[in-house]
Parts: sequence; structure tokens; C-alpha cells
Amino acid sequence: MRKNILFIGGTHGIGNAMVTQMYESHNIYIAARTNEGLETIDATYIPFDATTDTLDTSLLPPALDGFVYCPGSINLKPFKMLSLDIFKEDMELNFFSMVKVVKEVMPKMADGASMVFFSTVAVGTGMPYHTSVAAAKGAIEGFAKSLAAEYAPKIRVNVIAPSLTDTPLANRLLSNDKKREMMAQRHPLKKVGSPEDVAHIGTFLLSDNSSWITGQVLGVDGGTSTLNLH
Repeated sequence: MRKNILFIGGTHGIGNAMVTQMYESHNIYIAARTNEGLETIDATYIPFDATTDTLDTSLLPPALDGFVYCPGSINLKPFKMLSLDIFKEDMELNFFSMVKVVKEVMPKMADGASMVFFSTVAVGTGMPYHTSVAAAKGAIEGFAKSLAAEYAPKIRVNVIAPSLTDTPLANRLLSNDKKREMMAQRHPLKKVGSPEDVAHIGTFLLSDNSSWITGQVLGVDGGTSTLNLH
């Protein structure tokens, strides 16, 4: 069955990998600031900035079977260097903008629909320099579990919590071979995640194969959250 799936973002990184895996078998709608990265993908593009715009839901089909919110940030600094404004900015992009869009699309979510959000391994595993992003992503995890409870059994809601993944957001952390090797060695599986590694879980959560999964935070993190090999 072809599903109608809306991506907020989806032109880069994990979201784009999910779109690439799904566009041939589903009807994909992508709301993003630009259509860069979509040149070879059969999808409906909707100009949209999550931090400022109101989503024009009239451009969407009558019912949505899947929803993915991709925008996020990686703001890694010592706590003493993070102003309150930075905390507010991270919360606005990662959480409040997501809540705004969820409110706009919820009336269109079909029975049996699936919603997928993104967190970070740093929420469940304390890591230095992650106070701002972990706080914002932690809000997503709590929100998703409550939303899943409220809308069960009609709508499933799950969260993916990746570790460091080779996306444009992580360019600064993976800018040379030495950094890549150092970051790979921090993971039990000795590699940095690829967008496709995480996207496979996202496409699974949007599929009927995950129809008995809701309210979960799934770690896709090379073993970082549960294994200590040192």
C-alpha cells in the first residue's frame, strides 16, 4: 500500500536518506527551506521554515499515514559558555517548532499512522558539553511518550536516538580523518553511523512491520548507550 508521508526537513542527512529509501513506494511530501537534494527524487516539495512559518496543510493530502520531524541542532560547548539564549534557541528549533507543526498536522493523521521524532544518545547517557541539546531532545522524548499514550491506538509515536552520525550537522566533528577515527573508536562497533544506518530504523517505524511498537525511544548508536568496553 502506498502511504502518504510528510517530512519536515528531509533534504539532507538522515531525513534525506529516509526519503531516498521510500519515495519509489510511497507518496512523499517534504516541507523544507529549500529543495536542494531532491533533484532526483519524486516528491512533493512545500517551501517551509519550521522556526518561522505556518505549514500550509491545504497542500497536503486529506490523510497522512506517516510524519517525520527532521530539523535539529548539535550545539556542543561547555555549560559555562552556553548563554540562556542558546538554550532557548535549541529548545525552539528542536522542540517548540516541532510541537507547532504536530498541532497543525494532527487532524490529518489517519488511523494507524506513525510519527517519528529524533533525539540523541546524550539524553539517556550523560555526556559532557551536551547540556543544551540534551535538554531540548529530552523534552522530545517526554513529549513523544505522552503523545503516544494519548493517541493510542489510533497513532503510533516513536523516537530514534542516534549517536554521532555522518551528516552535514556533524561536519565540524568529522572534518578530517583523525577526528573520524577518534569518534569511531568511542563506539563499541568502532564506526561512526551513516545516515542510512539510522534511516533504516526510521523507515521500519513508518511501516506496518512496526505496528506493535509505540512510545519507544530506539537507540541507534553503535552500542554507545548500553555497552562499556573500557
